[in-house]
Amino acid sequence: MLPKISIVTISFNQAEFLERAIVSVTGQAYPDIEYIVVDPGSTDGSREIIERHRHQITACSLDPDKGPADGLNKGFALSTGSILGYINADDALRPGSLAFVGEYFERHPEVDVLAGGIRITDANDRPSPRGRSADRFDLRAYAAGVCTVTQQGTFFRRRAFESAGGFNASNRVCWDGELLVDMALQGMRFARTDRTLGDFRLYGANITGSRGYLEKLAIEQARIGEKIAAHGIPLAQGITLKAWRLAYKFNPMRHVRYLRTR
Repeated sequence: MLPKISIVTISFNQAEFLERAIVSVTGQAYPDIEYIVVDPGSTDGSREIIERHRHQITACSLDPDKGPADGLNKGFALSTGSILGYINADDALRPGSLAFVGEYFERHPEVDVLAGGIRITDANDRPSPRGRSADRFDLRAYAAGVCTVTQQGTFFRRRAFESAGGFNASNRVCWDGELLVDMALQGMRFARTDRTLGDFRLYGANITGSRGYLEKLAIEQARIGEKIAAHGIPLAQGITLKAWRLAYKFNPMRHVRYLRTR
């Protein structure tokens, strides 16, 4: 009686990596997977890859959208699972991750959001010596930039997604982080695990590695910080903020966790 898990993949002209992402989901040893692929108009052969795997894909959304967050909203609107997760077309799930996630949520009905670790890989699937483990999610820490939670290793109950109102479609750089903030503001309960659940591909052509990303991120993070403060949560400022960020950067226990996350 494990819960149904719905996974959404958003893809736009990512034919180089798309098939690995699809197989990482369809190859999971889990009894009740629902898989939705969103492609708003690729012209690089992605549509042919999707069609080749269509018999293992539950539903597709192939209409134009207003960006990644809007595409994810469209994908989740087609889903029916009680547990939700998503990966981009250039990322992947780790083997056995959904079995771990389904069993975890079954054992912990009080948990709404589970954040796990990730491997970091390059364009050729070569892993970094260090992974990334999730921090305990805290709104004040997130606003200060000292809370790391990665999308590829994060899963949540449908009730949490619906309570947050879905993704902010106008946010084009950190829609994943804003969703977590909105869930937390709605009182959803978070948990973390050191289990590696996903692969994050970091390379020059993706959003995180693109020019101007940090500038756009700073603008969105400032707006999200204002949202958090509007709910009565005091934000760290001045020397307190600098000291917090410095302590986080050089926290030896955090780096030990990263080394153990592969």
